[in-house]
Amino acid sequence: MRKSLGHIVAFLALTGCHVARHIPPGEKLYMGTEINVQTDSTVSKSEKEQIETQLADLARPKPNKKLFGYPYKVGLYYLMGEPKKEKGFRAWFRRKFGEAPVFASAKALSSNSLIWMAFLENEGFFRSTVSGSLRDNPDSSKSYQTVGVYQVQVQPRYYIDSVAFLMDSTTLRKPMEQIKKRTLLKKDNPYRFDVIKLERERITQGLQRQGFFYFQPDFIAVLADSAQGNHRTRLYLAIKPETPRAALLPYSVRDIYVYPNYSLSSNTTRRDTAQEQAVEFAKLKIVDPAGVYSPKLFRDIIALRPGKRYNSRAQEQTLSRFVNVGSFKFVRNRFEPDQQGDSTVMDVFYYLTPYPKKSARFELAGTSRSNNLVGSQISLNWRNRNVMGRSELFTINANTGLEFQIGSRQSGITNYRYGIQTSLTFPRLVSPIPIKHYERGQTLPQTTVSLSYDLIVRREYYHLNSFLTTFGYNWRSSQQMEHSFQPISINYVLPSSYGEKFFAMEDDPATRQQYINILRSEQLILSSLYTYNLSSSPRGESAYTYRLSVNVEPAGNLASLLTNKVNGLGEEVIFGVPYSQFFRTDVDSRHFFKLSPGITWANRIFAGLGIPYGNSNQLPFVKQYFVGGANSIRAFRPRAVGPGTYTRNLDGSVILQDGGGDIKLEFNTELRPKFNKYFQGALFLDVGNVWMYSDKSAYGAGTQFKSDFYKQLAVGTGLGLRIDVSYFVVRFDLAFPLRKPWLPEGQQWVFDQIDPGSKAWRRDNLILNVAVGYPF
Repeated sequence: MRKSLGHIVAFLALTGCHVARHIPPGEKLYMGTEINVQTDSTVSKSEKEQIETQLADLARPKPNKKLFGYPYKVGLYYLMGEPKKEKGFRAWFRRKFGEAPVFASAKALSSNSLIWMAFLENEGFFRSTVSGSLRDNPDSSKSYQTVGVYQVQVQPRYYIDSVAFLMDSTTLRKPMEQIKKRTLLKKDNPYRFDVIKLERERITQGLQRQGFFYFQPDFIAVLADSAQGNHRTRLYLAIKPETPRAALLPYSVRDIYVYPNYSLSSNTTRRDTAQEQAVEFAKLKIVDPAGVYSPKLFRDIIALRPGKRYNSRAQEQTLSRFVNVGSFKFVRNRFEPDQQGDSTVMDVFYYLTPYPKKSARFELAGTSRSNNLVGSQISLNWRNRNVMGRSELFTINANTGLEFQIGSRQSGITNYRYGIQTSLTFPRLVSPIPIKHYERGQTLPQTTVSLSYDLIVRREYYHLNSFLTTFGYNWRSSQQMEHSFQPISINYVLPSSYGEKFFAMEDDPATRQQYINILRSEQLILSSLYTYNLSSSPRGESAYTYRLSVNVEPAGNLASLLTNKVNGLGEEVIFGVPYSQFFRTDVDSRHFFKLSPGITWANRIFAGLGIPYGNSNQLPFVKQYFVGGANSIRAFRPRAVGPGTYTRNLDGSVILQDGGGDIKLEFNTELRPKFNKYFQGALFLDVGNVWMYSDKSAYGAGTQFKSDFYKQLAVGTGLGLRIDVSYFVVRFDLAFPLRKPWLPEGQQWVFDQIDPGSKAWRRDNLILNVAVGYPF
């Protein structure tokens, strides 16, 4: 180790000498910035540190990259000599590994000083001073190096003493009375120019929402009177005298024209000659001679209304709805102002270029599932984007696929999948009881009706048939909050075509109970589902982002009121099929911290609870929770852990797809360093397990959730590599267990058994997860 370190030091020293020989006479290599900030007692320590950081970020130029203080990139830049050809090896080596030297200049010192003083002024540190000079390296072997040394004298910060809005314009006085109540400029807050800019934009937005179409932030003057003493300043906001008259007048919408079959080659600079073909509906003038679209669609989408004041928020909502409704490829609009008596009015024009009404798409894709099954899928999708004239989307999707299991030391299993799905989506709320008034927001609410059939063929074992129909609504209450409510969800699950290997499971004590469960798994699930999604603002620049998802699903309540028939096992049935009864809810909370431009810390907390009752001793298989696999606890194969202390299939094979539970707790955390544009790494830790709520018959003792659940948590860790190929991310996660909950108490932590050099340990513990996309 010492010898290697010595070689590195020697190389860097030689590189330094090599760099010195190539520095032109009179030039110095710029090695960085040294900032000395002087403040008085009114500036806190944290404020001083923040100032130093912000000034360093503003400093230019940025020095060359260094290793142990040496500009190694510059050394590599000069290493091969001057390139003789632009596309030769030397030029390629210089571009790939080197970095052009950054030279010091007095001009940069002066420029930084001016920029820093302006920054301090904008932050309220009035009359602060900055001076800079170059300091050469005293070491003779590094005499070609210099640093910029700055002396920053920060004066006490100014705070807002009062804010006054001076509005001489009669048209603006009344709207400003409401707008100024929510001002961002608060008494006793620090003076900050960025906040003043935000306040100007806020005022402009408020005025534009009240019809002042032409008003802009630059029309607002902000005057600061700092001659108050005690480092206080008075702020005065006023309209600039040179503001155009049009910006001070509110505009009303006169007519709205819609062209839903517009071609981009059409001319919109002149008044449209086709206006006489317009059909008026809900005060909108729609130019659609072929009657392709129902006028009701545009009534739902357009938030502006003729006869009302122009509102910028309504305009933004309209454009967003046109884009999100899914029928129009391009959306353009223009405004035509006019004078109508003493009032200012405008005509609004929307030009919509539609997608083709009908389209078909063939896809060949790779698949990756959480149970380590990977494979390929062929699908054919047909869609009609305007099936009933109001942008209703009707889709038919047929698919077939082949999946096989990876990570198994045995042959594993092979699944054949076949499916057909249909759906009809309305861009509005559809209900037997008319809903006339509801919030539409940036996107229109959706009503979706779906019907699907899926068949999974596990050759020589059994077939699994699933029929599903749903009726539900989706809507957004804001950009961050999304809701989904399915009052009707009917899922019929039917196993069939049992094979010889399946019946052989009855003779194995380890799989006998699961064999019985499969035989009895014909189930009818009549449920309702509500989902709430919350995410951080997409426009935010915070280093912290989050996503929260909550599901609530009751099942079997209505069915129990409609029937009292029972089968030979005492189960209540509908059409001879037992139906499930349960209450299920879960929370998925994800938190992401950007520690630096190249490192993200990602976390997930998942908690799920299922309470079976009545007909059900446990949740139906398709509703159960499980752990293990590429998107869960990666140190264990899918369904190999739980419920509780139960375990199975340690060889990695998945046959009956059992192993779920009614309750789940899981925590995942991973560091994601970004190496370059295409490659990312991961260091992760996964913790969790599943448990039964009350039924112990399937898996025996130690599987029910109790107060000592924490003693049954599985723990795993590992390293990952992610390859970003633009359209998707290919993920390789190599993991191994730290805690095995099925082992006797006192032996569950297996730190002392970790032995990567042992072939037997690697065979029994190392799990390679291959998947597409991030685990969370």
